[in-house]
Amino acid sequence: MLEVLHGLVGWIPLGLPAFLFVVTVVVFFHELGHFSVARFFSVTVETFSIGFGRPIARWTDKKGTEWKVGWLPLGGYVKFLGDENAASVPDRAKLEQLTPEQRANVFQSKPLYQRALVVAAGPVANFILAIAIFAAVLMITGQATILTTVGKVTPGAPAAVAGIRAGDVIHSINGKTVQTFDELVKAVHATKTGDIAIGFTRRGQAQTVHAKPRVIKAANLYGDTVKFVGIGVQPALSDSNARFAPIGPVTAIKDAAYQTWFVADTSLTYLWRIVTGHSSSGQLTGPLGMANVSKQAASAGFMNLLQLAALLSVSIGLINLFPVPILDGGHLLYYGCEAVLGRPLGERAQDVGFRLGLAAVLGLFVLATWNDLVRLNLF
Repeated sequence: MLEVLHGLVGWIPLGLPAFLFVVTVVVFFHELGHFSVARFFSVTVETFSIGFGRPIARWTDKKGTEWKVGWLPLGGYVKFLGDENAASVPDRAKLEQLTPEQRANVFQSKPLYQRALVVAAGPVANFILAIAIFAAVLMITGQATILTTVGKVTPGAPAAVAGIRAGDVIHSINGKTVQTFDELVKAVHATKTGDIAIGFTRRGQAQTVHAKPRVIKAANLYGDTVKFVGIGVQPALSDSNARFAPIGPVTAIKDAAYQTWFVADTSLTYLWRIVTGHSSSGQLTGPLGMANVSKQAASAGFMNLLQLAALLSVSIGLINLFPVPILDGGHLLYYGCEAVLGRPLGERAQDVGFRLGLAAVLGLFVLATWNDLVRLNLF
């Protein structure tokens, strides 16, 4: 218990502000997406909240929207006129009491396509934020190319048997010069079978050793063991082992869009593998894990913290598009049913859906939090 308290005290000075920064930025832009499109379609917005619970700060703008910051910074919401709660469940009794002028600006009275756009705007804002952050970081730091300094050698792998160590700089494979780690990997794969000559430098002295590539086992992005032919080296993850080239805004945005798509695609693939039983759910991370990662990112520099915010923004946008009632995707699912049926789903069906959706979200939250507790050695 004392160890846990000691870790918490050590986390607070840097971890707390880093965590609040990341969560607040991501949540704010998500809700700003809903808010902006709602205002564009003249929907009356009663509340714009970052965080839940008792407000620690609040103010009202010229159009009557109350802006507030709740003490529990684990989300946020935009509440429209006629909503019963933060989940945008209609308040039927309140709607009946509104004047015709007020009812014209109620979210539920807007055409189907406008309601769908308002709901979709939150996740879309998250994706735009991620692209903007990735692009900004690329333009500031430049495009990184990983060089050939060895950071880790897999025990028992061909490189380890041959005598390659962390810190060695590999400069050739079979006499062919390699300047980047990508070139190194391609050169090893091109040999297919047989011994290869590995030229490297250690403490300024050039040396050559021989190794025979073989099947290496390693964990992939999804935590599964994969096999590939290699020599068992990983690059050093440091600025000194990277070459940075300037990059323009157009290329930066293009690369940032690809990064955003890659994160989304990887996340969806992992979740599908969990559902189909091909991967463990052990990599799911909740608030505690995010808080811990926020400190690590902040310790590595502000750019790393920004990139973490971009990653979280993609995840939040993606999760909110899942067709689960209570999430934005659940609302879009209802609107899809409304478009097909020509009328909204019945109140009973919507109520049951929201309850099931809430149970699903809470279940996922509990699972992710349990994973965090296990990873932090609290259980």
